[in-house]
Parts: sequence; structure tokens; C-alpha cells
Amino acid sequence: MDLLRQKLTLLPENPGVYLMKDSQGQIIYVGKAKILKNRVRSYFNGSHDGKTGRLISQIIDFEYIMTESEVEALVLECNLIKKYNPKFNILLRDDKTYPYLLITEESHPRILVTRQVKKGHGKYFGPYPNATSAKEAARLLNQLFPFRKCRQIPSRPCLYYHLEQCLAPCVSDVPQAVYLNMRKEVSTFLKGDQRGIIALLEGKMQTASEALLFERATEYRNLIEHLKLLVEKQNITLNDFIDRDVLGYAITTDQICIQVFYLRLGKLLARDSFIFPYYEEPEEAFISFVTQFYTEHPIWPQEILLPPIESLAIASLFPVTVPQKGKKRDLVQMAMSNAQTTLHDQISLEIHQQSETQLALATLGELLFIPVPSHIEAFDISNTAGTNTVAGMVQFIEGKPQRRGYRKFKIQPMETSDDTAAMGQVILRRYSRLLSENMPLPNLILVDGGKGQINAAIRALKELNLIIPVAGMVKNDRHQTHGLLARSGTPIALPKSHPTFNLLGRIQDEVHRFAITFHRQQRVKKMTLSALDNIAGIGPKRKHKLLLHFPSLDDIKQASILELQEAGIPLSTATLIYEYFHTTPTATIG
Repeated sequence: MDLLRQKLTLLPENPGVYLMKDSQGQIIYVGKAKILKNRVRSYFNGSHDGKTGRLISQIIDFEYIMTESEVEALVLECNLIKKYNPKFNILLRDDKTYPYLLITEESHPRILVTRQVKKGHGKYFGPYPNATSAKEAARLLNQLFPFRKCRQIPSRPCLYYHLEQCLAPCVSDVPQAVYLNMRKEVSTFLKGDQRGIIALLEGKMQTASEALLFERATEYRNLIEHLKLLVEKQNITLNDFIDRDVLGYAITTDQICIQVFYLRLGKLLARDSFIFPYYEEPEEAFISFVTQFYTEHPIWPQEILLPPIESLAIASLFPVTVPQKGKKRDLVQMAMSNAQTTLHDQISLEIHQQSETQLALATLGELLFIPVPSHIEAFDISNTAGTNTVAGMVQFIEGKPQRRGYRKFKIQPMETSDDTAAMGQVILRRYSRLLSENMPLPNLILVDGGKGQINAAIRALKELNLIIPVAGMVKNDRHQTHGLLARSGTPIALPKSHPTFNLLGRIQDEVHRFAITFHRQQRVKKMTLSALDNIAGIGPKRKHKLLLHFPSLDDIKQASILELQEAGIPLSTATLIYEYFHTTPTATIG
């Protein structure tokens, strides 16, 4: 503490970023400050409530980085949070990505929905709040504009050509000027000006009707009605047709809820809610979230509406507006109100769930004659007829899943290949690792299986000289949670309506989902790799690139040479892959 007091006296009166460290030297919190001296000292002066107190109790040391301005501090804070993942910061850990519309940069472009933005691949529009809205927009655009629809150019026109939804580059040359003009029309359309498109469709409907092509005329009429309805919905919100995000927030003494409304094509399509604990001033927590959120998205809406904030440094980074009156301010107020309601509902739900969870854990301890198991680790083995055997482990702290603690295991070759032996191997590997790293051990180990799996776990723990309670989770014929087995393998009676039974069901479902997902990934990967092994020039690195870029082997088989190159494969090798899958009829999975 003496060292901290001395360092506090040396703090400068400059903007910058500070990094708090614990006894292990780990960075546990990153913050920004307009004046470093005032902000950092505030942590160690006066009394603090429970949440900030928990942070301060773990601070052993700190360091700081001065910046030229508050804006630089904001950017640096965001970068350092991403780098160190401090446990007390607001972290967007769910890796959520948003879909975009892409007009590809190809000789004959297509309209696609993608979650990856890559330079040189085409023109992107978005992001969209969810895949449904992006797919709906792509479907509408593909009806309105005759871009190429086929993944690979066929040898003859398809149905889209006859519906006038494709220019058929398979049978005739299409000038690039035509595609350039279509791109401009798409941009105009997505900015909200549908009047020109509606007039064009009305002309086509009239022409089709005069030619007695009534089905075609009906299709045009339906499209026109859809677009007019879209315009009407837009006018209900704002009539300038600008893509916007509207943000608001609400707080308690412990948590902040941030609400994001997505307005696309002039109408409110969807919303997101984010709830986090915070350890600084509410406005600082809000601004920190906004910076992280939009740094993650390479394409922003034309306008981001925020509630009143004192610091406008964020306006130097993003197209931020703080509306003072009118419909825009009303939208922000709506976001604020929704954030307050969401936070209230979440707190009420958490109080109820916490009560149920505490009862479930207490009862589980009583049934197994152990203290309340606040730290549970559960294991499941997954394989297909004894092949591709893997294991999954999930971690529950205070009855809640802690995904950072999940672990995957590939089962090493053994003399006997069964689930019991695999369980023993995994338990041995898991807890020998924790012992070597001096990491905390669980209060209870749950294995998905019967007496054999329980005994295998006990033997492995005995080999490590560990005494950790072990119990089994068993399923019925329909693969649903059926009950609990004690260490001895004896069934323990438990009503299905009891919170403990529900908790066991959640744990068993989660560990099964985690293990079987890993098993399927390994099986598909093995099948894919074995198929690619037959192609010259495909080594481990290129296999890895293909697996990262394409969801499955079927996608690799159907990809064009250009699409294979987009995965980072050289032209010569991409040609070999394409020719292999298109000239070898017997090429099969595995």
C-alpha cells in the first residue's frame, strides 16, 4: 500500500489510460481519464460500495499511459481491453458478428449475405440487426435487380433468366457498365429512395399486362405493394430514410443495461440489449461500450443517436449525434425507457433464479452429504461406434455456466477403447493439469454415465491423491435427464419438479451439447482432410485455410476457382482442387 500511495502522488494531470493489477501481476481493469491524477486517486479515497470495493481489494499495483487527448485515451482504452481481457471491464466476449449485404467484385457480380467484411471483395451494405432481416433484404434485391444468382455459371439459362431476374451471363456477354449502373441503383434503393424502382416496376407491370402475361404482371404488382408498404412503415418512424442506430442506457448501483435500436431502410427492425456490471461512472461505462461495439464493426450506420453525455470525444471517432428535440430525441428516450424496463425485468428474474439456484445447490449438497457445491465440473464422452472419441467438460460456478472454463479433450489411444476408460483418462489429464498450475479444484465432479464412469473418475483422482466428491448423471431411454447417482452408484430419489433436478438437467444438457458439438467438428474435419489428402499441393496450412473459409467439404467441392482463391489458395492449387472435384466422379467424403 505504501508503494501505491507513493505512485499516486506522481500521477500527472494529463489525459490517459490506467491499468490496475492484482497480486499475480495480471491486469484486472483498464480505464481512461481526462485527468489521470483525479481519476486514479478517486479509487483509493473515501468509501466505496460492494462492486467497486471488490475491484479495489484486488488492486496491488497500477501503471498508466499518457495521451495527447481524451479521444486518444478512448481509443487506447478500447485496444488495451481487447488485448488483456480484464475481468472487471465491460467485455463483448460473445463474439457476436452481424450480417452484411455484399455485391461481389466479380465479372458477373452476385448479391450475398455475409458476416465477414474483406477489402477488395465488393461493396458492403449494413450491418443488419439479424440474419433474417439481411436475408429478406437480399431476397428483395435479387427480385428487383437481375444480378447473377448461380454460384457457378451454368451452360444454359435457368429459371431466373426467364423471370427477368438474371441477365444470363451464361449465354451472352453483359457489359460492365450495366452492372455498374445496377450497383448505383442498389445504393440508391438501400438509402431509402424507392420511387424510381416503383415507377420502373409499374412500367413493367403495364407492359406485361398489355402482352397478356398476367402472371408476370401479378408478380410486379406484388413487388410494388411490398415496396409501398415498406415506404409507409418508414414514414411512421423518420422520413429521411437514413440508416441509424439509437442507443440508450439505464443503471442500478451494480449494473448497466444498454439498449441498441437498429433502424434500417427507415424502419425499426430489431434491438439488442447488453447488461454488464460497471466499475466507473455510468457515462464512462456507456462510452466505453459504444467505442468497443463500433470498433468491432467495420461498417457503421450513417448516424448513431446517443442520449445526452458530457464528453463528446466519441464524436471524433464515430458519426455520433445527441439529438435535442423532435423525433430523434423521442427515439433516444424510447431506447432509454426500454433499457430501464429490461434492466428491471432482468433483476427480478435474476433474484428469482438466484433463489432457485441456491436452493438447488443446497439440496444437492445435502443429498450427496457434502458442503454446498459452488464450483461444479461436469464431463461427457462422445464418439461414433467407438471412433473419433472426444470429451467435453463444462464448468458451473454458483449454478451458472462459466464458458471461459469449458474444456475439450481428444482421447489418446488406449489399450481398451470404451467410455469408461476415456472418462478415467480425461479426469486424470484435467486435474493433473490443475495441480501443476496450482489452480482451484471443484467442489463436485459430475460424470454423464453410470457406476462405471463414476468408478473410473474415482480411480483417476486416487492416482493423483485427490479427494473430490463424484456423482453420476443418468438419462432415460429418450436421452433426457433421469436422475442422480451417488458415489457408490446408488440412485438418489429426486422429484422432477425440484430445482435440483432442473439444475442437473441444465448441466447434463450443456455438457452433452458441448461434447457432441466438438465430436461432430472433429468427425467432419477428419472426413474433409482425408478427401483433400488426395490433391497435390494441399498441406496442413492450406487445409486449415480451406476449413476456416468454407463451412463444409460440400462447399469446397462446389466452390469456383475464384472462391477457392478467396480462401487464400494460389491460382494453380485452386485450379487443381476445382478440377479434382469436377472431374473425379468417385471422389467421396472420407
